[in-house]
Amino acid sequence: MRRLNVPLFPLHTVLFPGGVLPLRIFEPRYLDMVSESLRLDSPFGICLIREGHEVGEAANTYDIGTLARINWFERRDDGLLGINVEGGQRFRILTTEVQPNQLIRAEVELLAPEPASAVPADCTPLVALLQGILDQLDFPYAKLERRYEDAAWLGARLTELLPLKLELKQYLLQMDDSLARLERLLAIMESGDFV
Repeated sequence: MRRLNVPLFPLHTVLFPGGVLPLRIFEPRYLDMVSESLRLDSPFGICLIREGHEVGEAANTYDIGTLARINWFERRDDGLLGINVEGGQRFRILTTEVQPNQLIRAEVELLAPEPASAVPADCTPLVALLQGILDQLDFPYAKLERRYEDAAWLGARLTELLPLKLELKQYLLQMDDSLARLERLLAIMESGDFV
């Protein structure tokens, strides 16, 4: 598997391949990271925080995250930098190094993309659920390419958008089987046990 050295952006959210995420950037370390990413057209990694906070000292993260590329940015009225990122390939953290400014750089191993699989007939209620959610959302979600027939895409978008516990979202990100992820989401939907 291919390895990369990337800066990490620890967050209280989970990003999947193909997902979009709007962010507000204000800390100097992340402003520098975004500047470098734009200048070099290079990705950074988004990981769920296991312990710690989004601001201040470097947080402890889960080992599986997703590469992110900036696809839009603006200087906001409140003086902050607004960016939208798109999720790329999943990765596993091999080693980390905390810089003096508390930015984490990581050596990561890219994980194989999930193969495309058709959505099983018993999971069609999940398609209707996601269609209803996306129909209510504005930019950047309104611009998402719709691939409701793709099990990996469907499961990823539902996991990102449903009000699930972050640890469950992380568990679903770490799964390598898109059909098993859909079955888990279907069981959650049928039980109504979202949070």
